[in-house]
Amino acid sequence: MKIVASPAINTIQKGDMMNMNNLFSFQTSKRIIAGNGSLKQFNEQLPSLGNVSRALIVTSGTFKENGSLDLFTGQLSEAGVEFESFIDIQPEPTVEHIEDVFKRMAGKKFDLLIGLGGGSVLDATKLLSVMSTNDIPLKDMVGTDKVKQKGIPMVLIPTTSGTGSEVTPNAIVTFPEEELKIGVVSRHLLPDLVILDPTLTLTLPPRITAATGMDAFVHSFESFISNKANPISDMFALESMRLISRSIIKAYEEGSDLQARHDMLLGSTYGGMALTAAGTAAVHALAYPLGGKFNIPHGEANSMLLPHVTLFNLDHIEERMAIVARELGMVEGDTVPVSEAAQVLINKIQEWTERLNIPQKLEKFGIKEEDVPALATAASKVTRLLNNNPKKMTIEDMEAIYRRLLK
Repeated sequence: MKIVASPAINTIQKGDMMNMNNLFSFQTSKRIIAGNGSLKQFNEQLPSLGNVSRALIVTSGTFKENGSLDLFTGQLSEAGVEFESFIDIQPEPTVEHIEDVFKRMAGKKFDLLIGLGGGSVLDATKLLSVMSTNDIPLKDMVGTDKVKQKGIPMVLIPTTSGTGSEVTPNAIVTFPEEELKIGVVSRHLLPDLVILDPTLTLTLPPRITAATGMDAFVHSFESFISNKANPISDMFALESMRLISRSIIKAYEEGSDLQARHDMLLGSTYGGMALTAAGTAAVHALAYPLGGKFNIPHGEANSMLLPHVTLFNLDHIEERMAIVARELGMVEGDTVPVSEAAQVLINKIQEWTERLNIPQKLEKFGIKEEDVPALATAASKVTRLLNNNPKKMTIEDMEAIYRRLLK
């Protein structure tokens, strides 16, 4: 399947001329420690987190099995910190799952929460932190700035290179009854310490490497073409895309390549910073129902949708796409016409998804034509992200995009 760009529209798009005039702000995690083996520096950072006598480690069974959890808990024991571990965080956690985990915290005092895992683990840790200090149900926290009080101090340690959750004020939770994933957005979800240790990603399976890596690329790409794009988000987005574009195939095909893993982890974090400053858009809005209703992994849903949503947006973002193609070294200088540079970028994205073996058909996940209207209706409710899209999208437009993935 080849997706072809439309003829050039030689105008300078919004986002190239208006960035300097827009108001923008940026806030991220309090402190970031990064580099190979940086997990071993945790005890040195412990005093900056206050008087920590008891900690809760939030993780998944994967890290109990591969020994990473034991490596970390050894440091806690050495520091004289008592700890408990919750190792059963589910992928794409639901509201009910988070609430069940929170009930297990009842009556226990923790001075610190430590999230060790992928995006779902990090999001769960963030939500558990603020649920401990805000006397409102999780459902009432959904939306922007609904969390009033700072939570229990947090350390977030990502083990995948995808969500960038460690540096964002966002946490995504699944609402099965609405068949949708919805975000909690609050500055109180930003952690006190982030540790970026690429060695923790060396055992990441190829499929997860591919899905999370493309998720990170989409974060940066959508932030770059977002209505809220600004000089700060542009800086992080372009560097994120540069790092990911040069490393994602190698990380997938040669998982033990530490340089590639380093680039992917840093690229993911930069992508999180980009979306914090600008926000994602229609790709993510259309992806949420695919995960909420059909349990399609978030990164795979984004990867499937990216070329088709990009084609829809093309007449509003062609100039911005040409910038990306030039910055990533896909074309040289300004000698290549804008429309041609944009097409080169679209072709490269398709090439990645093929080499990464990411599905490109919704039928693989049991989705049929009769499901399309409900998917589009659900996506239309994600106005927080649709408002960021550079081109207004109707429900009919959304249905057409989903149908392209059925053909």
